[in-house]
Amino acid sequence: MAGKKADTVTVEVVRNLLMSIAEETYGIIIRSAYSTNMKERHDVCTAVIDPDGNSVAQVESLAALLGSMLSVVPNIYEKFGKENVKPGDMFIANDPYHGGGNHLPDIVIAAPAFSGKKLIGWIANIAHHSDIGGKVPGSTSGDADSIFQEGIRIPVIRIREGGELIPSVMDMLLDNTRVPQERYGDLTAQMSANLIGIQRIEEAYEHYQDTLIDCMEELIRYSERRVRAVVKKLPDGTYPYIDYVDGCGDKYPDPLPISVAVTIKGEHLIFDFTGTADQIEAPINVPYPCTKAAVFFAVKALMGSDIPANEGINRAIQIIAPKGCIVNPNEPAPIGAQIDCSQRIPDAIFGALAPVFPDTVVTAGNGACTTTILSGNGEIGTDNVFIFHEVIAGGGGASRHYDGLSGVQVNMTNTSNMPIEATEMEFTKILARKYELKKDSGGAGEMRGGCGIERELEILQDHVLYTGLGDRHKFHPWGLEGGLEGGTGGFYHVETDGKITKMGHKTTSKPMKKGDVIRVITPGAGGYGDPKKRPVEKVLQDVVEQKVSVEKAKELYGVVILETSDGDYHVDEKATAALR
Repeated sequence: MAGKKADTVTVEVVRNLLMSIAEETYGIIIRSAYSTNMKERHDVCTAVIDPDGNSVAQVESLAALLGSMLSVVPNIYEKFGKENVKPGDMFIANDPYHGGGNHLPDIVIAAPAFSGKKLIGWIANIAHHSDIGGKVPGSTSGDADSIFQEGIRIPVIRIREGGELIPSVMDMLLDNTRVPQERYGDLTAQMSANLIGIQRIEEAYEHYQDTLIDCMEELIRYSERRVRAVVKKLPDGTYPYIDYVDGCGDKYPDPLPISVAVTIKGEHLIFDFTGTADQIEAPINVPYPCTKAAVFFAVKALMGSDIPANEGINRAIQIIAPKGCIVNPNEPAPIGAQIDCSQRIPDAIFGALAPVFPDTVVTAGNGACTTTILSGNGEIGTDNVFIFHEVIAGGGGASRHYDGLSGVQVNMTNTSNMPIEATEMEFTKILARKYELKKDSGGAGEMRGGCGIERELEILQDHVLYTGLGDRHKFHPWGLEGGLEGGTGGFYHVETDGKITKMGHKTTSKPMKKGDVIRVITPGAGGYGDPKKRPVEKVLQDVVEQKVSVEKAKELYGVVILETSDGDYHVDEKATAALR
């Protein structure tokens, strides 16, 4: 094949080698990081990048973080010049408007690998830090009207040079966070992982020489060919869809459309976001690198799990996102909670392409990044405040052949649920009261949507601030082919006298006192197909597993289930036959 320099077997061996490097560096961060956000929730992503700045191999973790790493090395070259990158350098960034980042708490660190004086590749990682300054603890609010309120902005700069840490850069970062000890531990973990990654790339080059770089180039070409081959077999046409973000707090209570028209013509695939809402002075604007990452995810999810995730996928697609819209904002538009909006991009694409991929597409999942941030007087190490950050999972979408998964992250997020044991061990002023699947939150269908989660956290001291960020509190996750909507999410404040107040989907720094309880309900997912076609035995199992109530089994599925005095369930076959 024209342009191919390495044989197929060697390319496949190198692909797995590069993936192992990405996975090894990922594991190093997880094992050595200080914060629960990294070591427990795994809010981390790593990648191997070729000498030209193209992503070649990435760990299968968070699609949301991918966008940052796709842009950071080209931005390093643009700012410093490729010829001025030297052995022992490491570069750091978090600002998507100036060189790399997802939102400001996500910090990317990239390091070049050399053979002698020859640049042979890069290792990069990105991780979410619990606080990098800004107006509120946690550096993510629901009401910021400018990026300047969201924390320290780091353009692409060196943090190591000649193999040595630049102390002034570290000092600047630590002086702009409420938890400097935690930040130091996490940043050190990221840099340490890169040192191992560099070593592994250099060892690979020592063995394969320039064949290593030839294989990197071929892997990118291969992914592009694979995507174009799938697209070429699809029916030409334009497929539009509009999904909605709830809005953003009291300032923007009205729904915001995410409009996409997907055009297929031959082997060309175009995603046009014309008609999407204009950017707003609220923190759900999606930086363009993150929009690219969302489209990248949707394409790979639909077109082949075995297609290597690298820059070749981007080369096979075209994105039109008008400057100044909510998925391609101008600075200084705030971006802190952008994930709640970028989650809607794959949902809209899946909705548009459902007729084209009937066996692959899934219904709308929880489609949010339901975030809980609690902060108060410190109790860990020498930091004088604690900042607890978790993202609670919800329902996963159903498909033609499978039920949706319950209690999982979807689309752009893939973090782990925070274990109660880790929460209570490290944050002794927080007590978990409830952690269970939310019954009836999965959309009814022949294939049922996944259930959301209900989680309650009790505050054990006064003067604690609560921030809750989510979406799909208004707009239900949609179903397909007669499947019903999934349940919406909600934030609730339960006071010591029993009073329950529903809070907004963007609640920022709400004061809590000792004994108060935060109740978080995450959205479920839509169902697929006619609920009356769901096998009776599956409905019975749903009731036994407390995913569907007896009442909803009868109302939505037409299955009458009776509960015996000893707590067992059985189907009333005669009544069920009459209903069905």
